[in-house]
Amino acid sequence: MKAMFNRSGLHVQIAVVLLISVTLTATSIHCGSRLGFNLFTDEDDVHLGEQLDQEIRENPEEFPILQTHPHVREYVERIAEDILQSQHIRKRDVYPYEFEIIHDDETINAFAAPGGYIYVYTGLMHFLDNEAALAGVIGHEIAHAERRHATRRISAYYGTQILLAVVLGQNPGVVEQIAANLFTGLGFLANSRSDEREADTYSMRYLQDTDYYPGAIRYFFDKILEEQQRGSGAVERLLSTHPLPQDRVAHVEETAEKENFPEPTEENLFIERYQEFKKTLP
Repeated sequence: MKAMFNRSGLHVQIAVVLLISVTLTATSIHCGSRLGFNLFTDEDDVHLGEQLDQEIRENPEEFPILQTHPHVREYVERIAEDILQSQHIRKRDVYPYEFEIIHDDETINAFAAPGGYIYVYTGLMHFLDNEAALAGVIGHEIAHAERRHATRRISAYYGTQILLAVVLGQNPGVVEQIAANLFTGLGFLANSRSDEREADTYSMRYLQDTDYYPGAIRYFFDKILEEQQRGSGAVERLLSTHPLPQDRVAHVEETAEKENFPEPTEENLFIERYQEFKKTLP
């Protein structure tokens, strides 16, 4: 009787796991990114971010952290701190929100790891023309962290495997394994169009609670499109992880009109202040 009970129990367990797995897979495919399906907790996001931050710091050839000119990091942190005070920020007391500068003037980029670990390239700062545009990009990366885009995509990709491992008790360290496998190429940070659009939306919402022109990310888009027409390789690398279809530009324009954004001026773009800052970049 004991043997029959164990076999029956195992069959039931397998059936339940398969049923949940099929449901999970369907959910991941149909509503994973759109509805925010996520197998990870906020604490998992922070743990993944810590792991990736460590990997980044241990790879100075690929990610040369700026060791001199501390005022550059302070400048970015000051902008970020203004944005993080927005009423739309939900995880300022959950995520550590760490900002680091990567000294690479050839790369026009910024990216966010889970849990609020955000990296800004000096190439991006050289590329931009006003402080509000930089604030728009930083707000965009904060939105990727706040909206948990990375772990939502990981959940959609690994969902069934994670669930099977957890239910069967085969791999209690699955989060650590995923963190260890994510670093190579940081490919998981390639954002979908819907993720990018959502991050644009929240960037504008955040900036509405600051002194910056809320639609300033548009200035970043305009420069990208200009450089793309010139065939810039740096811009093409950026577009591989941050797609910029025309509807993103239109979305910013429509939002600016709908929300009745103020006119962009020196008082909310901070062009002169930013140009002075650029002169101090390494």
